[in-house]
Parts: sequence; structure tokens; C-alpha cells
Amino acid sequence: NRTPTEAYFLVDPLDGTKEFIKPDDKGAFTVNIGLIYQGLPVMGLVLAPARQQLYAGVVGAGAGAGATLRTASDVSSIQVRDVPATGAVAVASASHRDAATDNWLSEQGIDETVSVGSSLKFGLLASAMADVYPRFGPTMEWDTAAGDAVLRAAGGTVRHIDGSDFRYGKPQWRNPGFIAIGGWQG
Repeated sequence: NRTPTEAYFLVDPLDGTKEFIKPDDKGAFTVNIGLIYQGLPVMGLVLAPARQQLYAGVVGAGAGAGATLRTASDVSSIQVRDVPATGAVAVASASHRDAATDNWLSEQGIDETVSVGSSLKFGLLASAMADVYPRFGPTMEWDTAAGDAVLRAAGGTVRHIDGSDFRYGKPQWRNPGFIAIGGWQG
């Protein structure tokens, strides 16, 4: 029940367990390492080993992504995008999508949704492949910290459903619902 108040790591050695055990060969599971300082994510690494994909970010220093992960030159800078004229693209959980998510997407007029597992959703926002990720069901802090840091480093943000700042160090490490935002303005 003790929550750190300064700096600490949140690690999820296997995010997207359902995607890990599915024989669909999409490899949508990740290893997540996030550094939290005074309640905010400041550094994140999201590795999708089956895809040989890495997303990394340091808030204030930028974010990057790589596809082959053999040398530092394989990593390129990433940032969120402005929503294209064709409309916003949402990402949603492949395993935990619910009616609240579908209702919210409909209310926002968002027609295109990409379903993917694990913290890859944050990577898609950070690398300008999608614009918003609504999550109404509970998650744990280690599920979101690394991806949140990568997204913030790429120019995005994460907010509680009511629009307030999304912070870490909550009781029992449990996250309420949130909206992760790339370039989407709502």
C-alpha cells in the first residue's frame, strides 16, 4: 500500500497476455518500462519483440521508433500528427473493447478504428498512425506508464475521462478510464 513519491519504475514484462497466447501471428504484445517522477511519466520504452518494434521516449527530449533494432541508426524520430482531413482514427483494445468505447466513438463522430493489443496503441498515436485512444475499463499503472511517456515525448497527452491530468502513484496502482490523445482535439 506504500506509493513512491519521487522516482520509480513501472515494469510490465508481458503486456497483452491474450495477444501473446493467440496463434494469430500478429505479435501484438509488449515489454514495457516506464520511469515515473513526482507522479508523471518521464521516460518510456515499449518493445514489441515479435514485431522487432521499439518505441522510446523521454519527455522534453523527444520520441523515436525503430523497426529492426540492430543499431541506433535504426531509430527515427516520431511525433503525433494533426488529424487528417479524412477524419480522426481511433485505436481501441483488441481484447477489452466495450459498449462505452463504441458509444464514445460514435458521439465523437469517429468512424475509423484500429483494434490492437497491449501498449502498441500508445505507439500508434505517438508515431502518427492514429489520433485518439479511449479506454473506459480499468487498467493498471504498469500497463500505461511506458506508453504514456512515449506519447507525451511525441507531443501527445493522457487525460482522465473528465479532462483532468492523468498521474501515477494511485492506490493499488489502479487506473480509472482515460483518453490518450495524439493530435485529436475533440
